[in-house]
Amino acid sequence: MEHTPLSHDDAPARPASVAGVRRRTVLTAAGLSAASVGLAQTGAAAAGPGVPRSAPVTRPLPGSSQRVPVIGLGSFMTFDRRPGTDQSFIPAVLREFHAGGGRVADTSALYGASEKNLGHHARQLGITDDLFLTDKSWNCGEYLFDDSHVLRQFAQSLRHLYRRRLDVVGIHSMTNVGMVLPVLNRLRQEGRIRYVGLTSHESYQYTGMVAPISAGAVDFIQIRYSIFSRAAEAELLPLAADHGVAVMVNMALEKGRLHQVVGERPVPDFARAAGCESWAQYFLSYVAAHPAVTCIVPATTSVAHVRENLRTMYAPLPDPALRTRMLEYLQGIPEFARIASMSWYPGKSFDNGLVRLPRPHPAG
Repeated sequence: MEHTPLSHDDAPARPASVAGVRRRTVLTAAGLSAASVGLAQTGAAAAGPGVPRSAPVTRPLPGSSQRVPVIGLGSFMTFDRRPGTDQSFIPAVLREFHAGGGRVADTSALYGASEKNLGHHARQLGITDDLFLTDKSWNCGEYLFDDSHVLRQFAQSLRHLYRRRLDVVGIHSMTNVGMVLPVLNRLRQEGRIRYVGLTSHESYQYTGMVAPISAGAVDFIQIRYSIFSRAAEAELLPLAADHGVAVMVNMALEKGRLHQVVGERPVPDFARAAGCESWAQYFLSYVAAHPAVTCIVPATTSVAHVRENLRTMYAPLPDPALRTRMLEYLQGIPEFARIASMSWYPGKSFDNGLVRLPRPHPAG
């Protein structure tokens, strides 16, 4: 199957308010859940339960005719490998991802060596310009009021990723938004960034995203959203849809903890009958079916897992009734309610990286 490379030539204008109104109309007139079926199939051949699609599910980008596949690739921890250590899985994962139609790759200056390794191996594979690269700015401590650090870090990210312009740069973990956001918007106006955004994996920070979204100050947000962590459904996802803001999703697999919860259980028959062939597809399709979600960026070190993840965008997405049933099934597993107290990436070690895993805390 051939896939058209993404274009990085045009710097789109801010989304017109009418675009946000149209998205909001869909969410309110049809109902948030009912809308998920039609919008989830946009950009793909319509298919009934169990019938594979002939093209990937894609979602539109703000103020642009460009679309991106709904399944992307993250790099937190997974691509963080020190120089001189085995990195052979990185080009293997990137090659499989690209060949399978994946295009959105996410990283951060705060992810240790991940940013540099992603850029190096993508360049070696010759796929750099095919990727929709999303990155993050981290500016704190002694640099709290020094915007030159933002600019130096951005220049370094361009070098690491072998690009003259980045597709998205978000403010990592909502850190120092008041100072960093104007700098990123200036870079956007200069054509060095296509879209600017805000990122977080902590639901308590979502309230801080409301004002910038409402003011039209950002094009993207990246948030945690999963079948377990559904806080964003209440206000943030409808708000993003209302204002035409793209939504990238992190932690849709809860850092391996969802797989830990289901263990060796087979995917339930009702989900298999609807086209879910693996637990990864079960978890990812639940998130992808939400109409406000633009792209999910699960990270992995496994080529087999890349295939499983990408399968989600070539298979039918669940309708509202099926999503409810999928959630109820997991809620019947006692361990599901305790995910927040589990360590990230259970059973995995990332000792060859620069970053150390955080300890779990009660808020998840």
